[in-house]
Amino acid sequence: MKRYVIERDLPGIGGMNGAQYKDAAKTSNSALAKLAGKCQWEHSYVVDNKTFCIYLAENEAAVKEHAKLSGFPATKITEVRTVLDPMTGAA
Repeated sequence: MKRYVIERDLPGIGGMNGAQYKDAAKTSNSALAKLAGKCQWEHSYVVDNKTFCIYLAENEAAVKEHAKLSGFPATKITEVRTVLDPMTGAA
């Protein structure tokens, strides 16, 4: 599986409450269940008017299918080439 960053333009998302985030997560999870392991959501970063979601997926088509099934737009999909963290400098 490849890792992707999905940028979603969602006006007002940063002002939602906990119940609304829970409903959004349930919607995403329902769409993922229909993809039979082709796509996995790791987590999302929420800012004022968009999210940056981290997914594992077979390919970009699986990410697009999740966007279609969930109703959450995939404004920009970027494949992650490598991950850098503090331990990279210690290796």
